[in-house]
Amino acid sequence: MDKVIVIVGPTAVGKTELSIKIAQTIPAEIISGDSMQIYRGMDIGTGKVTKHEKKGIPHYMIDIKDVGESFSAADFKALTEEYISDIQSRGKVPIIVGGTGLYIESVLYDFKFTNLKRDPEVTTALEKRLKNEGNDVLYKELMEIDELYAKKVHPNNAKRLIRALEIYLTNGLTMSDIERKQTKEPKYDFLLIGLDMERETLYNRINERVDDMLKNGLFDEVTSFFNKQLENTQAMQAIGYKELMPVLKEETTIEQAVELLKRNSRRYAKKQLTYFKNKMDINWYNMNLENRNKTQQKIIQDCLYFLNLH
Repeated sequence: MDKVIVIVGPTAVGKTELSIKIAQTIPAEIISGDSMQIYRGMDIGTGKVTKHEKKGIPHYMIDIKDVGESFSAADFKALTEEYISDIQSRGKVPIIVGGTGLYIESVLYDFKFTNLKRDPEVTTALEKRLKNEGNDVLYKELMEIDELYAKKVHPNNAKRLIRALEIYLTNGLTMSDIERKQTKEPKYDFLLIGLDMERETLYNRINERVDDMLKNGLFDEVTSFFNKQLENTQAMQAIGYKELMPVLKEETTIEQAVELLKRNSRRYAKKQLTYFKNKMDINWYNMNLENRNKTQQKIIQDCLYFLNLH
């Protein structure tokens, strides 16, 4: 079975830095496991790795779609599997790095996204209802049909809302039914590394990261998408973008938006950790700042053992 290294954890915990250090050691190439880094131009808000930070290590699944194009877990799985094969064919080790749990899980456990009927008429009818009746009405219906899945979906995420309802109306299955049917049979021989940190330290890092993003031009980045009338796209539901859009519509102040952005980022980090701890069997490492280098070296050694390179 082909070997793959995977690094997961909440936002701002240090996944990118670690992955590059590992890739410089073994040698490896990196695949982003983030659902929003696929979009061109969403650089600052998604914390995309910079050219300088890459240290010459090839990175994949970054900047492959325009904002406005849709992208799903099934799309991610298909493309990532191609990149894994390509990287391995050149004698390198693929490292998947990111915080989007379902995307990463779908690759590791070979989730099946096919065999579901699609009905464009049902989709069109739901889109029309969404426009006429509003998101809240459809979200309430989803809560009644599949409360478990509805709690994972933001009421403003029209794409996921319509998709879940369309699947139910067309196939008689809820998204929770589909998730329960996944086999959990590993497709690869993988080492799953999870990074965690004391909550207060992590939250402070998240707050500082938001401040840095704003200093580096996040508001200008959001403004450019707003000016292109891309506000209602799937991509603009990302944290860092949806909070700042109302400032441009003069519905809130920049100060209020920044506080909301920090709060949503902290909540998202907590949600990420909950997902990883409940869904996957992970080797956890504490990334306390005072022991950071020592922990990184320990992880690199564990990777070498996993690959029989020690």
